[in-house]
Amino acid sequence: MIEWYLKVVRDNYANFEGRARRSEYWYFTLCNFIVIAILAALVYVSSIFTFVYGLYALAVLVPSIGVAVRRLHDVNKSGWFYLLAFVPLVNIYILVLFLTEGTTGPNEFGPDPKNPIGTEFNDIGRPDTF
Repeated sequence: MIEWYLKVVRDNYANFEGRARRSEYWYFTLCNFIVIAILAALVYVSSIFTFVYGLYALAVLVPSIGVAVRRLHDVNKSGWFYLLAFVPLVNIYILVLFLTEGTTGPNEFGPDPKNPIGTEFNDIGRPDTF
């Protein structure tokens, strides 16, 4: 689980290109939630940690948006769809997209992260069998 978090924060800090699997997005979100909960508890104990909490929130803002955009790319949607997250009730559609399995095979945003070697597809979009 930690490797997914580090993959997003360290290796793909400001990467908005390519695709991110569901596991990459949700493990990063879970780890981020745990860190924020711990920091919020520390702020509750002592206000000295408010600066650390704010610094962490700013530090993970760009990678959070980046992994969300790449997750949308995996379901063959533009990263601009992420702006729908700010529209009440419509933001449920974004949640559904984040929960949906990614496009099988390569799409316009890159190769399939689940199968990076790729499967050859015939003219009707079905995998060729060898």
